[in-house]
Amino acid sequence: MVNNIKKVIKNKAMILILLVLLFIISFFLSVGNGAVKISPAEIVKSIFFKDNNTNYQIIWNVRLPRTLVAALVGVCLSLSGVILQGIMKNPLAGPNIIGVSSGAGLFALIILILFPQYYYLVPMGAFCGALFATLIIYILAWKGGAQPTRLVLAGVAVSSLFSAGTNALMTFFPDRVQGVLNFMVGGLSAVTWEDFKMIVPYTILGLCLVIFLPNKLNILMLGDEMATGLGLNVEKTRFLFIILSSLLAGSAVSVVGLLGFVGLIVPHIGRVIIGSDHRFLFPGIILLGSSTVMLCDTLARTLFAPVEIPVGIIMSVLGGPFFLYLLKLRGENS
Repeated sequence: MVNNIKKVIKNKAMILILLVLLFIISFFLSVGNGAVKISPAEIVKSIFFKDNNTNYQIIWNVRLPRTLVAALVGVCLSLSGVILQGIMKNPLAGPNIIGVSSGAGLFALIILILFPQYYYLVPMGAFCGALFATLIIYILAWKGGAQPTRLVLAGVAVSSLFSAGTNALMTFFPDRVQGVLNFMVGGLSAVTWEDFKMIVPYTILGLCLVIFLPNKLNILMLGDEMATGLGLNVEKTRFLFIILSSLLAGSAVSVVGLLGFVGLIVPHIGRVIIGSDHRFLFPGIILLGSSTVMLCDTLARTLFAPVEIPVGIIMSVLGGPFFLYLLKLRGENS
């Protein structure tokens, strides 16, 4: 028994090491590719040694902040997705699918369009919007428990309402829409160090909370009755996870906009390669989510070069078929 446990841990540790390598490769691909290709050696040199040549300026002023923000956005959306799927016991749950991102986006756009002078409050506004959306969805779906099908249906309805609010804003303030188009489709083209500074504290706070919670989510996945029998305060724990998932989704949306499907795709891939134990799944998701967004953003920059497309389009192309596959899978298993 002990040997089997050691073998499982060893296998999962090996998978995490491979994911670390994937993260490193994704980082160098992201920083090194674009209108000007830069070698890994030049990237390392520019990061650790100051040099005022062209490559140094490109890396520090354009590529590095964009790559780091892409990584943090991937972490936030992926963790938010895996938490939502866990507490709602629904594999179709994701920040953009059930309306959490729409709520965050609407509140963020209210600040960006109506109160642009308070731009620094966008992360807090997005968090409030995500939390508000999640609570509404959960309340609407509750009927002696949160039923998976009701959650999705409630999420679709809430998402439509928030989308209507977003469209209304764009209709009534057409002169201010041009500045938020990149936000609407989920893009990283205008990201700067200021955006990095804005998302970092919220990401760090979310990660610090995540470190202490994998066992609680494992217990919660066993069902409310068994979790209560094991001494877990189910409602308090679930509400804590709702706040955490909203914080993570809101911080990502505040910087990159309405980037979809990251929180749906990455958790499923993570479970396939590393299993459902959140003690290993959380770190795996952190590495896989950051790598996914960095790679997709690199693809968005280079696929139709010199024309750049928003990373949200790439994620939608990948996520749409994946969502349909999950629906088909659930239909076959029901």
